[in-house]
Amino acid sequence: MMNAQGNTRPFGIKDKFGYMMGDVANDFMFLFAGGYLMVFYTKILGVSAALVGTLFLITRIVSGFCDIGMGVIVDNVKPAKDGRFRSWIRRMCVPVGLASFLMYQSGLEHASLGAKVVYMFATYLLWGGICYPAINIPYGSMAASISSDSKDRASLSTWRSVGAQIASTVINAAVPMLIYYADANGNQVVRKDMFTKLAGVFSICAVICYIICYKFTIERVKIVPKEKQNEKEKTSVIKTLFSSRALFALIGAAVALVFATTLGQSLNVYLYADYFRAPGALSTFNSLMLVITLGLSPFIVSLSVKFGKKETAVVGTGFTGVIYVLLCLLPVKSPWLYVAITFVGSIGYMYFQMAIWAFLADVLDDSEVRTHKRDDGVIYGVYSFARKLGQALAGGLGGFALTAIGYVETANVQSEQVKHSVYSVTTLGQGAAYVLIALILLFIYPLSKKKINENGKILAMRRENTTN
Repeated sequence: MMNAQGNTRPFGIKDKFGYMMGDVANDFMFLFAGGYLMVFYTKILGVSAALVGTLFLITRIVSGFCDIGMGVIVDNVKPAKDGRFRSWIRRMCVPVGLASFLMYQSGLEHASLGAKVVYMFATYLLWGGICYPAINIPYGSMAASISSDSKDRASLSTWRSVGAQIASTVINAAVPMLIYYADANGNQVVRKDMFTKLAGVFSICAVICYIICYKFTIERVKIVPKEKQNEKEKTSVIKTLFSSRALFALIGAAVALVFATTLGQSLNVYLYADYFRAPGALSTFNSLMLVITLGLSPFIVSLSVKFGKKETAVVGTGFTGVIYVLLCLLPVKSPWLYVAITFVGSIGYMYFQMAIWAFLADVLDDSEVRTHKRDDGVIYGVYSFARKLGQALAGGLGGFALTAIGYVETANVQSEQVKHSVYSVTTLGQGAAYVLIALILLFIYPLSKKKINENGKILAMRRENTTN
């Protein structure tokens, strides 16, 4: 059960901005790792792409289980004075920033392969398996405690997505220009000294943004602390998770979404540098993603209210999937034409990406309707685990694919066959994933606009009866 706290300021722009800054902080580290950690491992440390793919596959699955464990901790540990969720942001903002910085130490370039592998596994698990879940799981779960109103939650989801896109624009627009330079023949060469410096800057920025998130947000909806669970109650939580069609459909869609975006982030660096020989075009494309985000932001809530979140997301992701499949079947040579086409195509999936946290809030409400209980931390942890699985699959596949097509990590110029294979994997992989998302939402995800409205009325009546 949840009780609203009545002696605090009302929900408003300060909460939205603060919550947005939390995702800016997350993605200064997460997106930098997603887009450029493989480049650091392959181009700077000289580790094979296949070994990097194995690293990503293993460590992200392990860290996914850590997400579930953190969800259990958040749900069951006694809340601190500054909140059940906000307190973790205060505790972990500095450790997570430091752990992120440690992953990009270019001084190990000449170490033995064994030392590099130990370093890679240890630092990635420290960041992705311990520190990042300890701040990201509470942060994600906190949205339901900032406000119980579904429109407010949709607004928080939108602002969170804007925060992610701000970080993405900063990283993906600036980093390609800073880490690459053209040699005398026009080939793109990596600057070896930039990764550690950039990692330090992004870590400091992340800590500052976390502090703003902590200072600007308020937990208004207080979750009554649980009594110690017996075995029957623990079994009930597990049964609840496995009986939620909405949760598992959303997990499936989220895995496909993260797979598509992570695959794009991982391979776009190679696509623009090797196939198009124009890393600057990647910076332009990533900058345009902020344009889409800001353009869609005013309409997310109104679209979800008028047409329904599920209904709108089906159309959007299906459209994006078709665009990428057509790009695979009809290859383009011009980087700027590719940027223009993918810009238009990205409008479709961005709605789902920006609204997905509101989808999760609907799933939590649906679970409460069916079970009369809230297990926000556990459910968010399971959901986060699924996203990590998508990242693992995409990161692993990206590394394996590069090796399978004959990509030479230390070469400045790749063969024409390798370049075309990079193009095919990048476009077809994303296209298939977005089409899959549309099919899952259309045929499996049960929370239509009508069902969400029904759940909202049921919960409102229950809380009114509890108050009375």
